[in-house]
Amino acid sequence: MGEIDTWSKVDGYFNSKLLAADPVLDTVLDANAGAGLPAIDVAPNQGKLLYLLAKMTGAANILEIGTLGGYSTIWLARALPEAGRLVSLEYEHKHVVVAEDNLRLAGLADKTEVIEGPALESLAALEARGAAPFDFIFIDADKPNNPHYLKWALKLACPGAVIVADNVVRGGEVVQADSKDDRVQGIRQFMDLLAAEPRVEAVALQTVGSKGYDGFVLGLVTA
Repeated sequence: MGEIDTWSKVDGYFNSKLLAADPVLDTVLDANAGAGLPAIDVAPNQGKLLYLLAKMTGAANILEIGTLGGYSTIWLARALPEAGRLVSLEYEHKHVVVAEDNLRLAGLADKTEVIEGPALESLAALEARGAAPFDFIFIDADKPNNPHYLKWALKLACPGAVIVADNVVRGGEVVQADSKDDRVQGIRQFMDLLAAEPRVEAVALQTVGSKGYDGFVLGLVTA
């Protein structure tokens, strides 16, 4: 049995014990696949982790950078209190349409807003309209722009906010300083900025599972 098979089976075992059956999320994944969206959503246990982190911190104003079909958006929005709000940013029009349908299906359309367009422009627009401060920020979009997303996250976050960035290990390629992959270089620049940032305490964790070998950064904005 290969490593990925073992990892997937372990994920399946834990998920069978700790994640309840969820027809809504199953339908969402089917809708994403049917629309031809890439299968790069977070895994179910990763979605549950996002949900728990947002719930444990009492997040009431969440920002997600990178919506895709709204799978992680639903996990995060489910953690919101009654008056909570979530804003998600997505570049691709087709993804926005699918995500909005999925959010309506999940009964979360009233708590969520998907903004279409380049995320850096949308972030500037959010600042201009006074949508901040956010108390939970999930970064899961184009990796070359991760350094810029971190700078914006710090502009828009309140003290005590949680920042989570996904896909930072890149199958181990993050250690390759001479990588020609702009996604790897984006993550490395992101890590350099984070290491030099006095307002954030952070840690990076490697993960294995049904999505293969990768990892995420978890940060706490302290000032």
